Amino acid sequence: MTTRWLSPEEQRAWRAYIAATHLLEDAIDRQLQQDAGMPHLFYSVLANLSEAPDRRLRMTDLAEKLKITRSRLTYAVTRLERDGLVRREDCRWDKRSSIAVLTDEGMAVLERTAPGHVETVRSTLFDRLTPEQVGQLEEIFTGVARGLQGEEGRASVEEVPWRRRSSPCSGPPE
Repeated sequence: MTTRWLSPEEQRAWRAYIAATHLLEDAIDRQLQQDAGMPHLFYSVLANLSEAPDRRLRMTDLAEKLKITRSRLTYAVTRLERDGLVRREDCRWDKRSSIAVLTDEGMAVLERTAPGHVETVRSTLFDRLTPEQVGQLEEIFTGVARGLQGEEGRASVEEVPWRRRSSPCSGPPE
């Protein structure tokens, strides 16, 4: 098998991507630690639950939205549960699953933290791009995500973290 080395242009693009993502994640984590005492992952759990119907999602579905393993999500939810920001409930239609629920206290923390988070995202990323570049960024990373998830999201279990050890049930029976 022949190694397909990166061209000089690809190498520069790759290194720029790595540098930017590390710096962006660091800036976001610092802001969230300062404003809410939590890392970006914990904030993302709260934000995704806030957008779900009744502020609740099956853990498997939440892991998929966050693109993380179920064990990593379990760790995050356990910590958020300890702080009273999230609670877990049994899943009535799938005994192997549980539901993560955003508490009123969790919603209040999210509402207090969101303005600073949005300002950090805006100032560190979007203020540096033209409207055309914002569209290109979306197009590029949507294509990358689709490719990593396989055609129409049908990647194998080993290829996407949220499908590892997940329940086959996707919702309540109809």
